[in-house]
Amino acid sequence: MKIIIFAGAPASGKTSVIYHIIEQMLNESQQICIAKLDCLSSNEHQIYEKLNIPVVVGLSKDLCPDHYLAINLLEIYDWAKDHNSDYLFIETAGLCNRCAPFLESALNLCVIDCVSSIKSPEKLGPMVSTADVIVVTKGDMISQAEREVFNYHVKSINNQAVIIEANGLNGLGCHRIRYLIVNSNDLTTLEGEKLVYSMPKAICSYCVGETRIGQQYQQGMISLIDFNEHESI
Repeated sequence: MKIIIFAGAPASGKTSVIYHIIEQMLNESQQICIAKLDCLSSNEHQIYEKLNIPVVVGLSKDLCPDHYLAINLLEIYDWAKDHNSDYLFIETAGLCNRCAPFLESALNLCVIDCVSSIKSPEKLGPMVSTADVIVVTKGDMISQAEREVFNYHVKSINNQAVIIEANGLNGLGCHRIRYLIVNSNDLTTLEGEKLVYSMPKAICSYCVGETRIGQQYQQGMISLIDFNEHESI
């Protein structure tokens, strides 16, 4: 089974890009499953169901969605195996941008919206810097010169990744992503598999439901701002 993980900021076009890729692959008589992980709610499964493929939705609720994915990866993998899947697509919600939900042996893709900000790639952190493929969407809304500047900025953060411009509306560029997916590694097991980047070490009072503000209510791992280091005039 090939595992393909899509990450990126909300509304960057992940679902649209995945939909076009899978639509192109359905003619190849391959079994495809998709897992959609989100925070509080999700209706993307209604879109994927149009493709007539197995879809599962997981809502992390009180947990970070990337933590939630890491906790449930083996179960998602086994679910796809039970469906005799050749390809397992995982679409996960981005949240704090501190970590990346990627696996060392999977094909890891970061979808990034080029009209959001020129600073977006660095703000997405490890999702950009550790991705195998960076999919740049909404390029039709800016000029060619602006796209080149944006892609140059992305390349300066991750010069090992393949950068592909894709259009979520008409699927333009998705055939290149499909080619990389079809030629990616097959995984026979997730035993011994590792994340490419560590998760946040967030274990504090607020993680377990505390809502009151004040040092007397703070326990666990606490990080205080250093005003001498970060203050500016």
